[in-house]
Amino acid sequence: MEVSEVKVSCDRPGRTRGLFTSVKFFVLCHSLLQLAQLLVSGYMKSSISTIERRFGLSSQKSGLLAAFNEVGNTLLIVFVSFLGSRLHRPRVIGCGALLACLASLLMALPHFLSRRYEYSEIISARNVSGLCQMESPLTTPTTSQSCDSQESPSDNRIYPLLLLAQLLLGIAAVPIQPFGISYIDDHASKKNSPLYLGILLAVTSIGPALGFLSGAFLLRFYVDFDTMSEDQIQLDRSDLRWVGAWWLGFLVASCLLFLTALPYFFFPRHMPPEDESEADTKRPSDLFQEVSLLHFLKSFPSIAMRTLLTPVYLLVVLAQVNMAAVLAGLITFMAKFIERQFNQTVVFSATLIGGVCIPLAVLGTVMGGVLMRRWSLRVSGASKLCAIVIVLCIGPALPLLFIGCPTQQVSGVFPPRSGALSCSASCQCVQDMFHPVCGSDGVEFTSPCHAGCVAMETDSSSKVLNFTECHCVGGVGGSATPRSCGSGCGRLLLPFVVLLGITGLMVSLSHTPSFVIILRTVPAQDKSFAVGVQYMLFRILAFMPGPVLYGTIIDSTCILWDRKCGKQTSCLYYDLERFRHRFLGLQVVFMFGGLVCFLLTAVVLHRRARPQGPEVADGGVYELVDGRKPEVNKAQT
Repeated sequence: MEVSEVKVSCDRPGRTRGLFTSVKFFVLCHSLLQLAQLLVSGYMKSSISTIERRFGLSSQKSGLLAAFNEVGNTLLIVFVSFLGSRLHRPRVIGCGALLACLASLLMALPHFLSRRYEYSEIISARNVSGLCQMESPLTTPTTSQSCDSQESPSDNRIYPLLLLAQLLLGIAAVPIQPFGISYIDDHASKKNSPLYLGILLAVTSIGPALGFLSGAFLLRFYVDFDTMSEDQIQLDRSDLRWVGAWWLGFLVASCLLFLTALPYFFFPRHMPPEDESEADTKRPSDLFQEVSLLHFLKSFPSIAMRTLLTPVYLLVVLAQVNMAAVLAGLITFMAKFIERQFNQTVVFSATLIGGVCIPLAVLGTVMGGVLMRRWSLRVSGASKLCAIVIVLCIGPALPLLFIGCPTQQVSGVFPPRSGALSCSASCQCVQDMFHPVCGSDGVEFTSPCHAGCVAMETDSSSKVLNFTECHCVGGVGGSATPRSCGSGCGRLLLPFVVLLGITGLMVSLSHTPSFVIILRTVPAQDKSFAVGVQYMLFRILAFMPGPVLYGTIIDSTCILWDRKCGKQTSCLYYDLERFRHRFLGLQVVFMFGGLVCFLLTAVVLHRRARPQGPEVADGGVYELVDGRKPEVNKAQT
């Protein structure tokens, strides 16, 4: 039925097009789909520290979780890209969107399989308030919760379920972008195709930012607000134990993905071309369709070796991998870094990343293309521009290593003080209880019991306002408030954010020029393959190991781990100076790696520019750098 409709439309150019035979409508649908798809990714990154706290994950595990969607994507991207127009591309895109919808639902499922969030409250019959008990009970409680009542069979399946959901999200994303872009390019006119692709990329670039902003809004709600009344919620958002409704965003995203998937099942396999004069023009995807899978597999090693052995291509891709590793750390853990380093809420940190850092990175990407066009830069000029912007990027990145807060003084934790432990020894405190309070002397304690507090003041709703008669706080008669003391250096947040924004802007300036270098320095018949290999190397060398590496680095700075039933879970306190130096220092190392690769690229291009020349092909300049004899012997400027 669809084929006959296409034939009639092609035979009668004057016939009015239907909604699902309009390229413009497909561009609108695909922009909305990619917006919803990337919203899930951005929301996941904004909720990473909340998921850590909710399920007791280390940063290494949460980093693996964030990177796991790249596994399915990497395994299938080459073969799905090969199939191209052999398949009904709109329907495959629709199926991918439905799979992403299912995966998003699976991400939210652990909330409904788990019991209510418990934040280390004492359930001992003798110490229901968490205060210091001076009566010397017969037995000493050693844990804040009953392990039998705390653990359930579903708890052991939570992390594997989250990994499965991330894996499915990666698989679902495989056909969406390449099939959508090729479908638009095949059926749009040559004049409008760049405009449509530009609109598509511009709209989808908003997705991650919208994901972070959605996280900032939804994490304001308590995780169990669906099963608890407002009066039952005793925590506020500034409490270190606060967990927001991390699952809610995945439900919203799954609804959006379902709605955006439906139109794709009504688009035809081959749409009538937007420009009827191009109806007989054979598109690249049609040519690609003629290649058999066996021939593709046989030619794959030779094409891969020919591409990877091109010095400029290899150097630029390695430089981009270093920049992608910087991006992986910024997107995954920078919100957590700001939250811990400057004692900010998860909501504020997510807003900062989604509202400031990501838009500046998008602006830098656009500006890179503008500079290329304004200065009419060729390959050698593009390589120099990349090296210059990385140098300018390292400038504001280095001071970030020294702008931060000292670790707050926590009794018995940092710095270790045996006196504080002996002070509360007679209180029979539960060891793994975490209810941070700030003493009137500026010292933080992990619980009112450890502060030696024997009384408390409450309001009319029984909410604790203050703990009093705290024997470990400045002597007898001290008090403590139920909150973290923080590091008290919030004034440094503004200069930090300014330098961070400049760094992100400068890093992204190299994005477009580096892509141009690749497109102009590989043979025309290998361009699509080269870009595919490039994205694969991004995932294998940057986006897959990057979050795990950053998570491991962050875990190495932990000074107090939470423990439940004898098992180590998430980190409660970090050495903030080590956190800052190691986390940001690793990013600076990657920046230097990218700079070295771009400098070597400029050197290679400079050496080969004199004997080699540009080759004019397809209306553009293709500059030979792989040692082959040029067709045009014209010196490059």
